[in-house]
Amino acid sequence: MNVKAIKPILFAFTALSLVACGSKTSDKSATETTTPPPTSSETDPNYIDVVALAGDATALDTNNSGHGFSTPMPNLSDSELDIHLTGDANFETSFTTAPNDAHPELDGLGPVFNNNNCNACHQRDGRPSTIVPTAEQQTVKLANDAGIFLRVSLADGVCEMPSSVNDFCQVTGVEGFGDQLFHRGILQAREDWQTHNFGGQADVYLSYDYTEFSYPDGSTVTLKKPVFTIDNAWDSPENFSLSALANEDVRFSARNGMPVFGLGLLEAIEEQDILALEDVDDADNDGISGKANWVFDAVKAQAGDENPVSLGRFGWKASTPSVRQQSLGALRGDMGVTNSLFPEESIANTLMHESYLSRTNYQDTGSDEHGLPEASDEFSDTVVFYAETLAVPARRNVADEDVKAGARLFNELNCTGCHTPRFVTANGAALLLGGIAAPAAVKGQEIWPFTDMLLHDMGEELADNRRDFMATGREWKTRPLWGIGLTKTVNPAAGFLHDGRAATLEEAILWHGGEAEKSKREFTELSSEKRAQLISFLQSL
Repeated sequence: MNVKAIKPILFAFTALSLVACGSKTSDKSATETTTPPPTSSETDPNYIDVVALAGDATALDTNNSGHGFSTPMPNLSDSELDIHLTGDANFETSFTTAPNDAHPELDGLGPVFNNNNCNACHQRDGRPSTIVPTAEQQTVKLANDAGIFLRVSLADGVCEMPSSVNDFCQVTGVEGFGDQLFHRGILQAREDWQTHNFGGQADVYLSYDYTEFSYPDGSTVTLKKPVFTIDNAWDSPENFSLSALANEDVRFSARNGMPVFGLGLLEAIEEQDILALEDVDDADNDGISGKANWVFDAVKAQAGDENPVSLGRFGWKASTPSVRQQSLGALRGDMGVTNSLFPEESIANTLMHESYLSRTNYQDTGSDEHGLPEASDEFSDTVVFYAETLAVPARRNVADEDVKAGARLFNELNCTGCHTPRFVTANGAALLLGGIAAPAAVKGQEIWPFTDMLLHDMGEELADNRRDFMATGREWKTRPLWGIGLTKTVNPAAGFLHDGRAATLEEAILWHGGEAEKSKREFTELSSEKRAQLISFLQSL
């Protein structure tokens, strides 16, 4: 039996961008040992003493809480809080195979999927647990506990600007598979279900390559790189080399669940404020050339817009424009639960789906008992509202002198070159989130997300070589850093970077390259004490 082992380089990438992408704010040597002033001064960065990272939408009482990412925005009205709490319950709802006569509102899972509820990929609204094989196992098959999956598509060049002529820069899916690989399936999803019960489109196995990184001072850190192996594809279970997935032009890219708090605030940032940070051609020669990702907007398309294109804001490559599209796309994509924005199954019109429908006498057509999508509008709207209105946790330990010193280093190493500290969200009655009037809670807030919302070239070591709309195989969106210090408190098994490879923030920094290479190098040249101070600052966020 042939299998496909995906080379590690395909998955050596990032989306967290903890260190910025060059140096434009300081000429000070990274190895300078001058002790920083013990208190804040007029020359300190403007974020050094900030506690409320999301203005009035900050949760001030979640310090050191395992539910630190799960608090509703405190400035919601009573009626909005009711919607949020309903969405909270729906976010954790597990769907079942159709038909479910006792609870028809819960059926519709699959036929192929990666998980059966939102919380599985966003544990306690944060990152999922990283899967690490034991020494005896060495390799683990992705199953129902995996918060990670693979995107797939064909290598099809670059796309400079989406339009109707180029299918709005959407990726070219793999024949019979689409643009996401589903490693799980309901019973009878495959023709060979008798021998491959609950099998998805293919089996996916995860292992790691380990390397040692050495600092100039002689200390070392062990880094791990994920390696994915694919076997038992539905279109050729006995000989993988004959599967469409085995073709040389197929590109794979891992995706880990990401935190879902503060998303409504990020969507409420003025478009012009994000675009003002672009420097595609690096006109100022500082080594940083962030660019926007313009993407297909399903909400605009549904409304009949002839040019359904918007600024990408969410996803590891800023490939979705709104929380609504991101959430409902995951509902249909990750779980196979259709909704009014995505009314067709992910594998609709493929031979696999047609075979399933004929063999099961059309048990799961993607519609409920009334011919409507499997998830009701009420269910969908409350889940979206929940993700839009989760509060951002407040900073901690801001008066600690190591934290203050780390804040200064974050600025001196120009981590702010990509991790833009501050924005003010839009205000006014016309503000829409995903085509719907925005709640007042997200309007007019001074926020400190530490992201520019743009794409950056993170280097060859971190490239996945897979295009995503205008994002190249070397580009990733700068991840927000707010709340990152509570990651391990919320889920001790969580990892950092989009594929969970980094067990610590230090490891995450060491994976940076490309536009962030200079800042990373300067970090490695710091004394161990100063490196710890920078990490202390990140832990305070």
